[in-house]
Amino acid sequence: MIRAGIRWLALVILASLLLGGCRSQEVPVSKPEENQYVIYYLNTGVTRLEPVTYTAENTDALDLIQELYQQLRTVPVDMDVASPLSSKVELQRLQWDQNVLYMYFDANYTLMGTSQEILCRAALTKTMTQIQGVDYVNIYSGEQPLMDSSGNPVGMLSASDFMDNISDVNAYEKSELTLYFADESGQYLQAETREVMHSINTSMERLVVEQLLEGPETEGLKSTIPPDARLLNISVTDNVCYLNFDSAFLNNTLDVADEIPIYSIVDSLTQLTAVNRVQFSVNGSPAVMFRDRISLDALFEQNMDYVKGGEED
Repeated sequence: MIRAGIRWLALVILASLLLGGCRSQEVPVSKPEENQYVIYYLNTGVTRLEPVTYTAENTDALDLIQELYQQLRTVPVDMDVASPLSSKVELQRLQWDQNVLYMYFDANYTLMGTSQEILCRAALTKTMTQIQGVDYVNIYSGEQPLMDSSGNPVGMLSASDFMDNISDVNAYEKSELTLYFADESGQYLQAETREVMHSINTSMERLVVEQLLEGPETEGLKSTIPPDARLLNISVTDNVCYLNFDSAFLNNTLDVADEIPIYSIVDSLTQLTAVNRVQFSVNGSPAVMFRDRISLDALFEQNMDYVKGGEED
């Protein structure tokens, strides 16, 4: 069997620099002892990883996988950290094949909040890939591959996925958004406040539209944008947000009033300080009619008349 590898000082210093917020006694600056690994927990605010050094008892790779996983689930009693996995999540089985560790969790894995799941994904990967012979981690939930927010399989994850400027989990931040979806009647908009964990490289304007595309989380609210519509590009100039959708945006057969999809987007975007007005385009052209009655060749401003109980800011 493959023996567990020794992680050198560079890994520890890199983990300390990337993850931060860690007490010096948790990640020593001296050279790690043999069989010493870094277990990645969460801080109690569930906003970042907290690396803690651990000396393993096992050297056999399969036994070591089990041991490090149990440590991830076991919170040190003398440290202010939390397990990256919800207490409701259960590991059903492990499979190690050709340098890939497949981790099969029950369906509760995907019920974790977005921020915790992203951090958990990083913690599992960064902890397990320290084992020699484990280069990638592939996560399943309820026997299905883990999917990203766009509905695509996350696939194999390596430690480097969480170390560069774009993918490092600490290049994520949590933002609170006010989104407007249709009420049950489809005649009015209703606000939904949502906390979203997102990459710092994603503009707030794109984030708002992507969250609208995902639909409401509040029971009784309705989507306002067809789920197959694609945002081709988005930009902001002089406080005008320019949106360019594909043609699926016009195929809006949702059971809502004609103005609701437009002002769902406009009123959500104008909650951002950088946006005062919105210009729509479809496949690059603003000279189109929405539902055969609303010309998109105009600048749309916030209109709280469509919001149930709303008032102009």
